[in-house]
Amino acid sequence: MAAVAVIAAAGVVASLAIESGPSGVLAADLLLVVTAIAVIDGRSFIIPDELNAAGIVLGLAYAGLTEPSVTDGLMLAALRGGIVALAFLAIRSCYRRLRGRDGLGLGDVKLAAMAGVWLDWTMIPIAIDIAAGAALAAYGLRQLAVGRAVRSTGRLPFGLFFAPAIWLGWALGRWLMVGG
Repeated sequence: MAAVAVIAAAGVVASLAIESGPSGVLAADLLLVVTAIAVIDGRSFIIPDELNAAGIVLGLAYAGLTEPSVTDGLMLAALRGGIVALAFLAIRSCYRRLRGRDGLGLGDVKLAAMAGVWLDWTMIPIAIDIAAGAALAAYGLRQLAVGRAVRSTGRLPFGLFFAPAIWLGWALGRWLMVGG
């Protein structure tokens, strides 16, 4: 747990270094929220609604602060969040119909809404790719380490990987905007 605290502290410092003022504080708060989500989902396969809601509210506040028009910023962030959540809900539904079991939890769907609120259209798929790649690699390496075969029915807490990928997507997007 000490390692998580050190990583979270470094992320808070990085957030404030990437963006100063109130918007940097909101990004630092995002880092704390996604860290909590990752830890909880990694332990229990549950993403608390309160943390998803907090991340979404922080993202809307961030959009209101950083866009030239507060109204446009809020509307675009909410629209992105809704579209990304609906896409994840559709994936969840299709997977359930095809496989007869859930592949994504509703917490993951709500986490997708958070990603949409925080990230622009360019960074959303990048964050999803980072999360999916990290999740598959971690699962494969864990199975290899314990001498088990990789199975398509194996469970993994996607929020453990997706939550931090949202902050990474935000940080990468901000870095690219300033000429990285």
